[in-house]
Amino acid sequence: MRELLPKNWGSSSMAKNSRNNREFETFKREFKKWQDKFGLLGYHVYFKHEPCGSDSYATINVAQSAMVATAILNAQITAEEKKHRDLKATAKHEAIHLLVHRLENLAYARFLDDSEIVEASEELVRRLARLL
Repeated sequence: MRELLPKNWGSSSMAKNSRNNREFETFKREFKKWQDKFGLLGYHVYFKHEPCGSDSYATINVAQSAMVATAILNAQITAEEKKHRDLKATAKHEAIHLLVHRLENLAYARFLDDSEIVEASEELVRRLARLL
């Protein structure tokens, strides 16, 4: 009996898919490590590997009241950008966003300019990333 293989078996696209899957698994594993270290176990985190905008390696969306988050690794970046992307640092960066999300969420309820909140949050995330 003959084994049926996918049409693109052995092709470079399969190798690319395998590499992308390994990268995604690394991102998820590293994110979960930092989620655990930060004690953010009350959040249920989903992971996606899909396009999430041209200006970021990854992003996270959080529904604070439901304690649910979706961490998205950008699947649509250029080969040049991929050379510079550090998956572990990217995962840690997104986990830090989850760490500060509640504070950020509360800040949006105050009488501040939205851009000030985003800038302050990003500054804190970058500082924590350098320290951890």
